[in-house]
Amino acid sequence: MTHLQAGLSPETLEKARLELNENPDTLHQDIQEVRDMVITRPDIGFLRTDDAFILRFLRARKFQHFEAFRLLAQYFEYRQQNLDMFKSFKATDPGIKQALKDGFPGGLANLDHYGRKILVLFAANWDQSRYTLVDILRAILLSLEAMIEDPELQVNGFVLIIDWSNFTFKQASKLTPSMLRLAIEGLQDSFPARFGGIHFVNQPWYIHALYTVIRPFLKEKTRKRIFLHGNNLNSLHQLIHPEILPSEFGGMLPPYDMGTWARTLLDHEYDDDSECNADSYNTPAKDTEKDLSPKSMKRSQSVVDPGVLKRMDKNEEENMQPLLSLD
Repeated sequence: MTHLQAGLSPETLEKARLELNENPDTLHQDIQEVRDMVITRPDIGFLRTDDAFILRFLRARKFQHFEAFRLLAQYFEYRQQNLDMFKSFKATDPGIKQALKDGFPGGLANLDHYGRKILVLFAANWDQSRYTLVDILRAILLSLEAMIEDPELQVNGFVLIIDWSNFTFKQASKLTPSMLRLAIEGLQDSFPARFGGIHFVNQPWYIHALYTVIRPFLKEKTRKRIFLHGNNLNSLHQLIHPEILPSEFGGMLPPYDMGTWARTLLDHEYDDDSECNADSYNTPAKDTEKDLSPKSMKRSQSVVDPGVLKRMDKNEEENMQPLLSLD
């Protein structure tokens, strides 16, 4: 075991060897092979190429050198192409701070039975008057940056649960193709995290319709890890034990405290709202949303044509079986 594996438990070391092809005898050589590829992309500013940083990309791509380098390049390219998103990229930024305090994202105290961190989002908590969807994405990315420092999570990964209860049609109309593309690129294509499952619960019919629209733009591997449970929490419990879930998900624990993760990131600044005045909210982020010009999703700014949605049977969801796909 090298010093780069010092933060891993014996069980996780074995998992890294078996599932990710991580070999302590060739670890430094693997890292160097990825680093040597940096010169092939002079158009990208690689701001970090240290061993520990490159290692998380190798783990995310099961030590396939070229795939790890491509992810590394996309990580920095995404930041170059969306500069406004990463200005004031810190927990105390007004928009990010308010999103964090509303539980975007939340993190459960207990890991699942695979050692994965469970992230939770309560979609209806979004306060459109105080921060934008871009701010929510920034808060999620910032949180992942902090969490991925843990080598255990680099190997074991994450699970995401999104509760769509009380998420309105008006809120859903803000999920434009450009916004969704920005999120897909930031989370699926440009970040070194392993997501073992993305669970939708209590999703209304229009979220199900929206998912069918974006599904073609997701990688097959991502699609296999998305589970649409609807109101069937028993199917969720088959994959994540209720003993570690809060009551909102039919679990045995008390209701989730939305400020738990925010207090971890913000510490003593959690209750300091001096930066959060009405004039300072989200002007750069709003401009980012307005100026997005997707290359691949060339549709109108409405994800699904409202006329089509209105013609859909609003009771359709009740008849839909959860789309469970065990990997």
